[in-house]
Amino acid sequence: MATAPSTRAGPGTQTTLAFAAVTTLFFAWGFITSLVDPLVASVKGVFTLTNLQAQASASAFFFAYFVMSFPAAALVGRLKAVPSILVALCTMVVGCLVMLVAANSANYWLVLLGLFVLASGITVLQVAANPLAAALGDPRYSHLRLTLSQTFNSFGTFLGPLLGAHLFLEGLEVKGGTVVTEAVRDQALAGIDSAYFWICGLIAALAVFFFLSRRVVSEAAPAPAATAGLFSAFSSKWALFGGLAIFLYVGAEVAIGTQMALFLNDNGVWGQSDAPFGVPLLGYLMGSDGVPGVSLQEAGKAVALYWGGAMIGRAIGSVLLARARASVLLAVFTAIAAAMCFYVFAVGGVSAGFVALAIGLFNSIMFPVIFTLTLERSTASQESTSGLLCTAIVGGAVLPLLVGKVADLHGYAFALIVPALCYVVLCGFAVAAGRAQASRSEGVASIH
Repeated sequence: MATAPSTRAGPGTQTTLAFAAVTTLFFAWGFITSLVDPLVASVKGVFTLTNLQAQASASAFFFAYFVMSFPAAALVGRLKAVPSILVALCTMVVGCLVMLVAANSANYWLVLLGLFVLASGITVLQVAANPLAAALGDPRYSHLRLTLSQTFNSFGTFLGPLLGAHLFLEGLEVKGGTVVTEAVRDQALAGIDSAYFWICGLIAALAVFFFLSRRVVSEAAPAPAATAGLFSAFSSKWALFGGLAIFLYVGAEVAIGTQMALFLNDNGVWGQSDAPFGVPLLGYLMGSDGVPGVSLQEAGKAVALYWGGAMIGRAIGSVLLARARASVLLAVFTAIAAAMCFYVFAVGGVSAGFVALAIGLFNSIMFPVIFTLTLERSTASQESTSGLLCTAIVGGAVLPLLVGKVADLHGYAFALIVPALCYVVLCGFAVAAGRAQASRSEGVASIH
């Protein structure tokens, strides 16, 4: 007796659908994370803070990675990836609700708490989704797959500063001697309230979507293997080296991004110049208000190009990684990023603004390549290694504080000497990785 043809998707199609579902998470957390950049500039004016105090917003967000990464790895090990992702999305909804209370009560401490809770949920997403995206497909192309997912992450980080600058920074200035009126302050707080209200709805919708996609992702994910213990990464020199690399990379990227609007708005850079408005795409994104020089809101919109560069770089990197060794490409990109930071530090002026924005293009492939190079060389379980690497994202909490303090003492351009030195060390990591033999086959074959 003939049987009806199966309507069930084949393994290849199922894996592709699972990868697409996981990639939506990358977009969401990229969008939310990049809102911290205009938020730092906004709270500096709204609550009358120093650069160091304002950078506490970024620190509260990224400190969650230090606190939550190993608990997140334990959660993923116990529940597996898909249930853990649903828990993460629910946690992010709670964080958004705290942000709504903070904006309506004008309480900076609640802003810090809301950012911490929101980032705690994102930490679980990172621990679960990064190795999952790398593992959904041919192991030889794990670098390419994770970089492709990170491209969508960068699309989110491109949109975030545009929305944040529009909602958080309208009419707000933070230069010395500027007085923030109650009307401008209330408008900025209302913008924060509006942004996180809609983000709350977006995350809730994403949770529903992922709940409906859970079977596809679970069936396509590789079968978990036995682990060598949650903290086994501390016994692997490559896991530790990779953790240092992630710490420095995230710290450098976040420090530059969160300072960018304030840096571009500085009178020594674009604060008294109309040059940026003569650049077609840049001028369009910034939207001149007709007043000479670049306002804080216009500078905040320009930050989108810093993250947009990462998006373009990851798209290009996805192609290059199919043809070039990941370690070689990482060495080239980190060396160029270091040189650009040294240029801003040594030369400054209007041209430094353009150079600083372009650093994002070379940040592009760093996270996914460092992540997968480390997973390949670590002798610890992938679950433990992933937990350690995500813990190291705490660099985004530590280094921005250092850069903020240096900016308070010596100015924004001088402060880029800190990320410059970070990129030099990262170049050393890339060279060492190229010389070391992978302990796993090229690519990441499974997740734990």
